[in-house]
Amino acid sequence: MSIGEALRTWVKQAETDEGLRPGRTTEESARIAELEREVRELRRANTILKQASAFFAAELDRPSR
Repeated sequence: MSIGEALRTWVKQAETDEGLRPGRTTEESARIAELEREVRELRRANTILKQASAFFAAELDRPSR
């Protein structure tokens, strides 16, 4: 990316942040990224809990020794 392109991109984002141009603001983009990380973390935790649940359910179904 050239300096001119970088400057144009920066100006466009600044205009969006100020409400002069339609689009996603820097704050909105940061919040979306934060929520996407949280969703990934929650999905991972959910997978772990499902696996643990299946493991313990199988343990309960086994005959006692």
